[in-house]
Amino acid sequence: MWRILLALCACCTALPRHTGASPLGPGLSRTQRDVTCDVGVEYRHGDLCCRYCRAGTYVKSHCSRSGGEGQCEECDSGTYTEHDNELAKCLPCTQCRLDQELVKQCTHAEDAKCQCKPGRFCHPDEACEVCKRCTRCKTDEEAVRNCTSTTDTECKKVQSKADAPSDSTVATVASILVVAAVCVIIIALGLYKWRLKRSDSQSDQPDSVKPELQYNFPSEVRGDSDARRLSRQLVRVRSAVALEEERERLCGSLTSSASNSQHSLTGPPAPAFASPVSAPPAGLATPGRPDRREEEFPKLVPVKGEESLRACFEYFEDLSMDYYRRFFRSLGLNDNVIKGCDQQQYEDRIHELLNKWVEKEGRDAGLDVLLRALLDLSQRRTAETIRDQALQAGHYRR
Repeated sequence: MWRILLALCACCTALPRHTGASPLGPGLSRTQRDVTCDVGVEYRHGDLCCRYCRAGTYVKSHCSRSGGEGQCEECDSGTYTEHDNELAKCLPCTQCRLDQELVKQCTHAEDAKCQCKPGRFCHPDEACEVCKRCTRCKTDEEAVRNCTSTTDTECKKVQSKADAPSDSTVATVASILVVAAVCVIIIALGLYKWRLKRSDSQSDQPDSVKPELQYNFPSEVRGDSDARRLSRQLVRVRSAVALEEERERLCGSLTSSASNSQHSLTGPPAPAFASPVSAPPAGLATPGRPDRREEEFPKLVPVKGEESLRACFEYFEDLSMDYYRRFFRSLGLNDNVIKGCDQQQYEDRIHELLNKWVEKEGRDAGLDVLLRALLDLSQRRTAETIRDQALQAGHYRR
């Protein structure tokens, strides 16, 4: 029995004692594993909560204790960080594209700012992969809002002065209406008085003194109904003739005065003697007189030579796509050269073909040749617009 008790005591003394070591492993405790960092101020690095580095710097080495700040290094030139961060390196600065211009330089704490160059725009709510060319208002339009780097031009159609009725025309029409109304009133009053006078004169005279309404018909026909009907018809005809003569007398002076006022408003009188020689047909030039197209399109003189010509290339971007192939064929460019530029945008295609044409023609290239080609294609309005733009911009002079 005592041997069993000795064995139990030996077993109890062999058991290890509790030393307080954590069952989660050496160096780790439950509070260390469940720790949470302050959001927006600290970040988790292993079992530690390190403070963020400020904007314009990055984390070169992490902290060694919770709540501390590691080693923060300032960003190199050409890089930046805009917010407090835990980045291991700074971000590269944005580089503006060729169709953009730099608005604000890149700093350590802020990226560079770019915007579209003048004459181009890009909507801020769209992916700005390329800046679009601003719309130019047509000759019969005006700009309501100018183009900016983020909005396109807004145009509205305007009414030309030629379409609006002039004051002289309105005055002429008003005078004609007034004269016509007065003439109608006078005719009505005259007809009314004439009828009253006629009825009074016939009622006061005896039957023997009324020869105007009596006609010498044979006795056997005078009492017949046909004779009476014929007599009434003759009376009506005579009355209508008398009314017409009176109307002409009453309205003659008023109509002539109205026509004279209208004639003075609309323009000078025609020459008294017209030339017996008829004018030549339209489109044919008479001897000693230049063609009408040459009168309207005098030879333009470039201010800076070929540089002035190339500066006007952008004015040809408004050329209709239905005519541009025929236009360049008329300038002597073959179809292979024209089709070789089909992959480019329409504006770039126009510039490329015009440059090829200048290289081909050399000194013979000029704006007059291009305008003449447009006139031959019946594109007079486009030719006039390009001519006016070249003169207004100062690239050419008359």
